Amino acid sequence: MAKSASLTPLPWQRAMVTLSATFVGVVVVGLLYWAQVVFIPMALAVFLTFMLGPPMLALQRRGLGRIPSVAVVVGAAVLAFALVGYVVVVQVSHLVVDMPKHTEVIKRKIKAVREMAQGQMSSRLGWMVQEITGELNTRTEDAAGGTDEPGGDPTPEKQVVVVQSSEPGWLRQLPMRLSGALEPLATVGLAIVLSIFMLLKREDLRNRFIRLAGHGQMTVTTRAVDDAGSRISRYLLMQLLINGGYGLVWGIGLRIIGVDYALLWGFLAALARYVPYIGTPAVSLLPIAMSLVMFDGWTHVILVVALLLVMELVTANFIEPHLFGQSIGVSEVALLFAAALWAFLWGPIGLVLSGPLTVCLVVMGRYIPQLEFFAVALGDEPALEPEVAYYQRLLAADKEEAKQVVKERAKASSINQIYDEILVPSLTFAKRDLQRQLLNNEEEEFVLRTTEEVLGDLAQHQAAAWEAGANGVAAGGKKVLVLGWGACDEADRLGLEMLRQMLDPKRWEVEVAPCGMLVAQLVSLAEEKRPGVFCIGSIPPGGIAHARYVVKRLRRSLPDLKILVGRWGQKGKIDAIRQEFLDVGADLVETTLAETCTDLLGWLPVLEQGPDAAKAASPAPSNQQPATVY
Repeated sequence: MAKSASLTPLPWQRAMVTLSATFVGVVVVGLLYWAQVVFIPMALAVFLTFMLGPPMLALQRRGLGRIPSVAVVVGAAVLAFALVGYVVVVQVSHLVVDMPKHTEVIKRKIKAVREMAQGQMSSRLGWMVQEITGELNTRTEDAAGGTDEPGGDPTPEKQVVVVQSSEPGWLRQLPMRLSGALEPLATVGLAIVLSIFMLLKREDLRNRFIRLAGHGQMTVTTRAVDDAGSRISRYLLMQLLINGGYGLVWGIGLRIIGVDYALLWGFLAALARYVPYIGTPAVSLLPIAMSLVMFDGWTHVILVVALLLVMELVTANFIEPHLFGQSIGVSEVALLFAAALWAFLWGPIGLVLSGPLTVCLVVMGRYIPQLEFFAVALGDEPALEPEVAYYQRLLAADKEEAKQVVKERAKASSINQIYDEILVPSLTFAKRDLQRQLLNNEEEEFVLRTTEEVLGDLAQHQAAAWEAGANGVAAGGKKVLVLGWGACDEADRLGLEMLRQMLDPKRWEVEVAPCGMLVAQLVSLAEEKRPGVFCIGSIPPGGIAHARYVVKRLRRSLPDLKILVGRWGQKGKIDAIRQEFLDVGADLVETTLAETCTDLLGWLPVLEQGPDAAKAASPAPSNQQPATVY
């Protein structure tokens, strides 16, 4: 006890850890922002390395050397990037030149919208549109013709003196243009060079990372790093293929519809898909607007929107699940938060890289203990286990959400599993916290009553299943009486109620004695009822001594009675506790309700034949798998 108490951090130690973590977080974010000139090429290089790693290894396995393999994949990537960049630049330049040609179509569209507003909407709304339009036209004319004072002379024009240099204009603007163009080119060039060296020194970098993160667990860390690296590489490569294919199909579809600059819109769509959830809808507004200004009718606009919806549905529901297989495990909120954070730190490049960077952090956090924080904060797996989430909601007095936890779990498992996986552990938590004085009597009562309500809801489903014969157990012979008794308190009685619901009512009759009954009264009740099985329910902690004494008294008074002890929810010292009960006369001791039902089902053929047959039967511990139906 003294050792465990000494390992518990003191409040000031926890405060220092929190303060240190906050300080480190602020420093890291500040460095990422102020040193983005260094970190952006590094992030791009890591991104390229993960994407180009699989094809490079594939070429190397086919007999091509490491250096030629790197040269081929990097050269192909650079060539593709340069080709796409050239096409995009040409398309943008043509777009800037051609946009004024669509002025008349824009005017006709505005006029059509105005007429629709005046003809179909209410008179007040139409009058408002007319007023706004008239005001805009008046301001435009004033700005174009100047302002004249009534009854006076026009304002004399000011004389502007312009000093013109003898140097050509392009020469003066050359430094500014070069500086604007050289910065992104330098970033891309540095990223390409870094990615080349990362591909060439791939194993060396991996080994150095393993030595830094291993801390004596070389085997586990090696497997984790290899698995995480392959998962990230596959994910990023599949994402590149999906996004590129999406952009290609989008561009071809727009071209068939007749929208100009389809290649430009396809490239932007492929790039925008790296921005989760909001990238594609935002970029799709551009071709929709282009179809509005190009064509007089609305047919082409409808076709563009329909193409977008079909592509999104097909990609999200068929292509991505098939190629990705299992989800990479990043929550939607985390992706959106990461997109905002990286866009703030690194601008548009950070927005595009936000998804891959977040995926890398989550995957590494799952395999490297030092980075587990990222897996918990950014992953899509539940932060709490179902039994903990259920109990936590009960502590917050949120009955509805606690019941929702049970309903959600019931979708993935059988109702019988809910008893052992959620309800029994939550009762164990409550008894433990009450023993430690972390829970008061009112809170314990709320936990018990809510759990009883949940049992009532589950009982209706169980009864319907038994009635419909869903479990396939046929009724035969007379019912076997199981007399149950809670060893300590109300939680133990609820455990017996769960056992009652798990047993087929056509073959079993479960009667639960009051928890406060004296031992002598309990023995007298057992002598009077002559049950086939006496089941003692005991949910830890506590209750062992009293339950052991009851077993001893029952065995002394009823030597032939089958006694089964359910120490449901017990996690530690199972063998020692089981031996204690066996020594005083118990036939079987089980730690789950499923095992208890399996034992009862094994005894059933003998118990249905009557007391004489049951007296001759010798119990044996069950080695079967926990059953789901009884």
